[in-house]
Amino acid sequence: MAIKIYLDPGHNPSGTFNTGAEGNGFFEQDITLKIGLQVYERLRQNGNFDVKISRPTKDTVLGTNNSSSLIARVHGANAFGADLFLSLHTNASQDSSATGSEGLIYSEKSTVAKGVAENILSKMHTYTGLRNRGVIPRPGLYVLRKTKMPAVIIEMGFITNPYDASLMAYSPTLFSAAIYRGLLAYYGLA
Repeated sequence: MAIKIYLDPGHNPSGTFNTGAEGNGFFEQDITLKIGLQVYERLRQNGNFDVKISRPTKDTVLGTNNSSSLIARVHGANAFGADLFLSLHTNASQDSSATGSEGLIYSEKSTVAKGVAENILSKMHTYTGLRNRGVIPRPGLYVLRKTKMPAVIIEMGFITNPYDASLMAYSPTLFSAAIYRGLLAYYGLA
């Protein structure tokens, strides 16, 4: 039976709401969509996965405001009956030297989410060379709290760091490969 993944490239298109962070001339919503579509294609071509993507096009808008945008993502994952909710984001900081990738999960007790995040972060470090900042519980985040399945947010790199931002924007395949390989490793398909 195929593993059902609900893949969520974070945020909405420019000119709407819930558009994400900006840095170094790049926009989070564009980076997450580009990498997300690559991950989607990799998963779609592997018969071990049944994948649904929240934003299939650059013009897809979820919800009518920030709150309903998050609700739409959670509802989509729950309605799909996903085994895993995976949301892709870029991090941001006032400190432009902040760098690296991290995973956010609901709780340390979320063993599946923690395992998925650890495997993805390990591959991310291998593929991109970015620092592995580890897995952090964030029970207050709506998409982690309200999904009925294990949920992971991957902060791929800092859009506010010139190196991280350029790497995500110009080498998206490194990130999509790392995410895909991390999922294969977690599910014992590597």
